[in-house]
Parts: sequence; C-alpha cells; structure tokens
Amino acid sequence: MKKKALITGINGQDGSYLAEWLLANGYEVHGLVRSEAFAKPKERLNNILPVLDSIKLHVGDAHDSIYITQLISSIRPDEIYHLAANSFVSHALDAEPAIVEYNFNSTHYLLASIKAYHPSCRFYFAGSSEMFGAAENSPQNELTPFNPRSIYGISKMAGAILSKNYRRTHNLFTCNGILYNHESVRRGLSFVTRKITSSVAKIACGQLHELELGNLEAKRDWGYAPEYVEAMWLMLNQESPDDYVIATGKLHSVREIVECAFSCVNLDYQNYVKVNPAFHRANEAVSLVGDSSFAQQQLNWRPQKNIFSIIEEMVTHDIEAIKQEVVL
Repeated sequence: MKKKALITGINGQDGSYLAEWLLANGYEVHGLVRSEAFAKPKERLNNILPVLDSIKLHVGDAHDSIYITQLISSIRPDEIYHLAANSFVSHALDAEPAIVEYNFNSTHYLLASIKAYHPSCRFYFAGSSEMFGAAENSPQNELTPFNPRSIYGISKMAGAILSKNYRRTHNLFTCNGILYNHESVRRGLSFVTRKITSSVAKIACGQLHELELGNLEAKRDWGYAPEYVEAMWLMLNQESPDDYVIATGKLHSVREIVECAFSCVNLDYQNYVKVNPAFHRANEAVSLVGDSSFAQQQLNWRPQKNIFSIIEEMVTHDIEAIKQEVVL
C-alpha cells in the first residue's frame, strides 16, 4: 500500500519540489491550498502544474481548526509536511501581528488533530534560520539558542517549540527542520535572489534599465531548494525524531549574487545597480550561517549545488520565460 503524505503550502517553492520527490518515491500526495490560489491560478498554482493530475488538492485553510480535524481524519496521512506560513520578514515588532497568529495556530491545529485522531502520523515543521535572529555564536547548530528579531522568526520559534513539546509530552514523531535560505527557479519574486535574477533577465532583454537594492554587503547562507526538501523527507524516515539544521555552511554577499547574475549576460552590474536606502537591511553582528554536521551524520545529507550555479540556472530560466512571453 502506498504511503500517504499531506503537504500544506504545496503550491510554494518547497511544496512543489517536495510533491515531485514524494511522487517519485511512490507516495500518494495530498496538498492543502487556500481558495485564493484559484483566483490567480497562473501565478499561485504554476509550480504544481506539472504534477496537478498526480496529486490530490484540498482547498481550505490551515488556520481553520475544524477543517484541519476533518482533513486529517479523512486522509489519515502517514506523513504531514507543514510548509504553509505567512512569511513577511520585518524587524518592526508591531508589523503584521496576524503572522504570529496564523503561523502558530495552524501548527497547533495540525498537531492537536494528529494527537487526537491519528497519532502514528509523522510531522515535519518548517523552521527557519530567522529563529536564531541575533545569534550568540556562528555558525549555528541545533544547540544554538533561539533569539529571533523579526515577527516571522518569533512565530517560527513558537511553532518549533510547540512541535518539540508534542514530541516530548505526547510521544508524537515530530521533526523541526531549521532551514537556511534556499533558492531555485520557483523562488518568489519578493525574495532578493529572484528579484535580482528576474531583473537581470529584463535588463538583458531591454525591458528594464536599472535594479534597486538595499545593502549589497548583507550576507546569507544560500542553498538549493530541491536538495533541502529531500532533507525534509529524510527527517521523517529515521527511526526516531529530532531537529536538524539544513545549510551549506558558506556565506555569500548580495553583491556576489548580483555580480554573478550580471556576468551571466555579460554585463557589469555597476552600470545598472542603484542602492536604495529604503531597502537597506543591516548586517547581523553575528553572521547567520548554519552548521549542518548533525544532518550530514544522521541523515547522510550534504549540500551539493553552490549558489553561483543556482543563480545561473535562475537567470537562464527567467530570460527564457521572457522570450516565451514575447513569442506568445
């Protein structure tokens, strides 16, 4: 009998890659999407179009406790991957208070439903390096204290602690994946890497003349999304549950990303990039870079594709997308 998996946020970058991975491994894949996604299907369902006929979509809200209870009771999945979240990152603590409510409550409803109706189900919670925030040390690992400084990071920390509590108190198989930035051609346009590659593509095609960015010296630990979703699956297929940092362990600046993207189209970024203080994000006093040694030892997982190869892939993809639109 096929294993069944439920993915919240299946239409996002990670959810779509995870769906493909699970299908390739013989799973029956169920996905939860909000009704708003069908209002703009080209934009919000585009990532899962290649597998739409192979998965079972459920339209609802992870923030609806009654719906979640009914969904888990009817599907009875072997694994749940909770990827859906409001992901606006701001250091203004009064910004978007609904982020905490949605991200925490959706996690709580899923865990409570598993405990009450299907305790054998394994649960993955999508944590974030934002939970470390103003970290005390670098690189960060599973023992590094959380110290978030954004509403998003606070909401993710609360969800991770709740997940761990259900593991300890109720003996559920819950895993927290503390994932650092991970990119791909499916990355949303609001993220800096995709903003850069899509803008470079437009500049190369004569549709744009300048790119506005904030702090070019800001550094991040960037990996490859398809590799990171494999790590999620590996976590839920171990003998016992645990938490894992998933990262490359290498820091690169926004300036390096920009230079790489423009070099893909043989242009000098200095002729096109304008620094806008409104987009400025200060550097961390302690760099956010992950130590994934534990995942490498326990999961036999290792990052493979470097950020420059990823950026090249993204620029090529974005140029091709523009050319197809022109042809159409």
